[in-house]
Amino acid sequence: MMTDTVPPAVSGIGTAPELEAVARRYAVKTTPFLEALMAGAGPDDPLVRQFRPDARELVTTPDEVADPIGDDAKSPLPGIVHRYPDRLLLKPVHVCAAYCRFCFRREVVGPGSEALNDAQLDAALAYIAAQPKVWEVILTGGDPLLLSPRRIRRITEALDAVPQVEIVRWHTRLPVHDPARITCDLVTALTAAPRLVPWVAIHANHADEFVPEVVAAVRRLADAGIPLVSQSVLLRGVNDTPEALEALFRALVRNRIKPYYLHHPDLASGTSHFRLPVEEGRALMKRLRGRVSGLGLPTYILDRPGGLGKVPLGPAWPEDWSDGTGPDVLTY
Repeated sequence: MMTDTVPPAVSGIGTAPELEAVARRYAVKTTPFLEALMAGAGPDDPLVRQFRPDARELVTTPDEVADPIGDDAKSPLPGIVHRYPDRLLLKPVHVCAAYCRFCFRREVVGPGSEALNDAQLDAALAYIAAQPKVWEVILTGGDPLLLSPRRIRRITEALDAVPQVEIVRWHTRLPVHDPARITCDLVTALTAAPRLVPWVAIHANHADEFVPEVVAAVRRLADAGIPLVSQSVLLRGVNDTPEALEALFRALVRNRIKPYYLHHPDLASGTSHFRLPVEEGRALMKRLRGRVSGLGLPTYILDRPGGLGKVPLGPAWPEDWSDGTGPDVLTY
């Protein structure tokens, strides 16, 4: 793995002692690319809000937990989370090129938890091969695209040899964190399997992330024929307006990325300053209906605590037509 990063000699939102305390509690790291984008930006900049540490991360509310979506409860062995019958997570690496301040896995990613060793990876792949119902394997972590192309090819070829697995989906934020790492060799490794269909899910939260270098990295993936979807998180102070979400979703579609999920923020420790009420999120999605093509609208979802899985948050349109935005009578 490549590890070029900006060390956490910490700048952010708060006093120096507060930010040092945040860095002792949670992983803090950015990349030279992100640092260049954030240079001179104020505390309300959407990139600064996402990547610079904030003294408010030291506040843990009573409802926040270390494992907010219940990965541990559904993990039969290291590197595997098996929550649904037809798909599972494979987490080969536990580090990222940069750390988002709202991360729901912030308690388990970072230095000291680098990656599965060869024996652990072999055991995880053997577990997958023994699951007859698993149709899709989702690579996540950490950021699995930090693996070398050789290691990505090894995983791709191993999964291609499992006949029931047809889809492999790589979840990444590397095109945003450090787009130069989306190399031709990496793309070739993702598409190395003759049978397996690769997908890439790109995490992006604001239209400002789509600078020319990021657009070029995404294009390298799309031009290779890899279907692209997005995951975004609804974040207070980053994208919690109709205008910001509309610009984000249009930027995604413009770059051949289908908006897939808009996540309600999870109950991760030290992230309460990012969260907003579900009803506010539902109202935002309702305001986007009709002003953004259906092609550009993701599903607004909540990943329930305790490993219970994702549920859509609506809004439930017939119930909401009382505001005069819909017909008086439903006909079918």
